[in-house]
Amino acid sequence: MTKKNIETSLIIAGRNKKYTQGSINPVIQRASSIIFDSYYKKKQATNNCTQNKLCYGRRGTLTHFALKEAMMQLEHGAGCSLYPCGTAAIASSILAFVSAGDNILVTDAVYEPTKIFCQNVLRKMQISVTWFDPLIGNNISSLIKQNTRLIFLESPGSLTMEVQDIPGIIEAVRKKSPNITIILDNTWSAGIFLQALNVGVDISIQSGTKYLVGHSDAMIGTAVANAKCWKQLSEQSYLMGQTVDPDTAYMTLRGLRTLYVRLKQHEKNALHIAHWLSNNPFVYRVNHPALPECKGHKYFVRDFSGSSGLFSFILKKRLNFQQLTKYLDNFKYFHIAYSWGGFESLILTSQPEELKNIRKTKKLDFTGTLVRLHIGLENTDDLIRDLSDGFNRIKE
Repeated sequence: MTKKNIETSLIIAGRNKKYTQGSINPVIQRASSIIFDSYYKKKQATNNCTQNKLCYGRRGTLTHFALKEAMMQLEHGAGCSLYPCGTAAIASSILAFVSAGDNILVTDAVYEPTKIFCQNVLRKMQISVTWFDPLIGNNISSLIKQNTRLIFLESPGSLTMEVQDIPGIIEAVRKKSPNITIILDNTWSAGIFLQALNVGVDISIQSGTKYLVGHSDAMIGTAVANAKCWKQLSEQSYLMGQTVDPDTAYMTLRGLRTLYVRLKQHEKNALHIAHWLSNNPFVYRVNHPALPECKGHKYFVRDFSGSSGLFSFILKKRLNFQQLTKYLDNFKYFHIAYSWGGFESLILTSQPEELKNIRKTKKLDFTGTLVRLHIGLENTDDLIRDLSDGFNRIKE
């Protein structure tokens, strides 16, 4: 898929006639048991159950197959597994390729639930985790051990938004140990602004809860794999019981149709506000990958075709509890909420000491409160007034 036809690809992906059955959208097929006309057809279905053929509800229905096919087309993969949320996609994809005694390398700027899973679950399974600086680049080869089986990337990084040198990391890893599985949490780009498998990633994961669904009303995870990893990912995920209901699959398919136009508006709005913040006297630094001051900006310019609506900025001072309450509780358009990717603007804060507790590799280079924004589809003048009023509340 090229940049020029992505709008068309999002409209037609997963709309094979066998899924739409005469309608515009794929059907919603709710099923657990699938009835076979004969013993022979039952055997035939069982033998082809991994090929998007009706066999049993947990293997998928026509609705699931339509979404899987669409994601394979959009991210250029050999197959797609679906999960009840993004964290399930992350956990299942890691577990599919590791065993007791293995080592994995994980970026230190990873999504916090991923970090907690690695610390709490993998540790109990006697799988060791080596954390690395997100800006390590090709020096990652020095961390690879004889028992290293998997590398987990996330770019931009969670909260602090570092952009990784993904091609440099992949090249270094392949030279030293070509069989290591490389997984990327690609949620920020929605699989659109970064074609992960095209640059050598084995598995591209998304929390489809965010931009794929796009309306903050459903949860789903996707993992698109290349031919080398697809069979193992698919079977291991099936054995762990990972599935998603057909209604959520349908809503995700519906979200795909407007994904590009929504992303471009999120991009436009977020860039406008990020530039405004970069000139604000209250702000120490804006962590937006498209701005030069963001760490790894040169890799963003090289590897990404656009930016989404999620970024952060750092205040010059650390807000205490009373100041944070006054700041956060009185916004008109920015709502305090986890997740992101919907049509509404959201805000969360992290204190430097909180970030110090979850970062493993290097000291923070700031002491002020970090503010994470997801810029929605509202008018940017309204959002800027809302942010300006928030700064006025903490002026004293």
